[in-house]
Amino acid sequence: MTYVAQQLINALALGSTYALLALGLAMVYSILKLVNFAHGELVTIGAYAMYGIHKAGLPFGAQVAAALLAGALAGIAMDRVAFRPLRGASFTTLLFASFAVGVIVQGVLRAAVSPRQEALPFPAIFNEVITIAGVTIGWLQIITTLMTITALLILNVFLRRTNQGLGMLAAAQDFSMARVVGVRANRVISIAFAISGALAALAAVAIVAKRGTVDPGMGFQPVIAALIGTVIGGVGSLSGAVFGGFVLGATEVIFSAALPADLAGYSPAFTLSMVIMILYFRPRGLLQRTEEER
Repeated sequence: MTYVAQQLINALALGSTYALLALGLAMVYSILKLVNFAHGELVTIGAYAMYGIHKAGLPFGAQVAAALLAGALAGIAMDRVAFRPLRGASFTTLLFASFAVGVIVQGVLRAAVSPRQEALPFPAIFNEVITIAGVTIGWLQIITTLMTITALLILNVFLRRTNQGLGMLAAAQDFSMARVVGVRANRVISIAFAISGALAALAAVAIVAKRGTVDPGMGFQPVIAALIGTVIGGVGSLSGAVFGGFVLGATEVIFSAALPADLAGYSPAFTLSMVIMILYFRPRGLLQRTEEER
């Protein structure tokens, strides 16, 4: 029982990071139908913002605040520079544009900062653990989970209790109709990119705390995992993205813990096989309704 509880905690912590990233991807996709592969670079920008503030000698709280601000501003800048001129373009055009943005950002970071990994120390509490009833819980896991829950609660209040949030929900349901009834398209899209960037930066805090370093390509692998999470939950569904992120995190932890040592290296393959099985029975994702159900 203790072993099961330990793995549930591990799954919750990993799923929290995926949920933040998947939600950021889903917010942009639900409005623009854009799969933003440059979302990983928002993670990287947030991480390097923390690194810059650390080098300036400012405290950890200032580093996190700088990461959130940098992520939000970078998201808005991506929209203004790369995606706003392509409004109405095809899905393929937007997809290649997002790839191009990601490559450019990585190149700029390699030239302006360093192509190598740079160490970014965190407060000692992130490395400490507590033991409850035989279950070892790292403070990093606790902090990551609490960050995700807090972010989701704040975002839920924003979406359902403010005019801008309701406008975003309306745009996610039917963007064309939302514009007809007076929702300002560019403002809604900019806010969606800002929130997406801030969520990516928040995920960067958890990612860097775990790995201890930053580098220009650090955001690619997590965002691919988050994209898989959005597909599991249902592309375009905000709640589905969060749910899919937690499902993916749980699946990874289960296979990592359950597979024998000689098969441990194949854990990602088993995880993707499980994803394929889920999509075989629920092609639209776990929380997306089929046409018959509608």
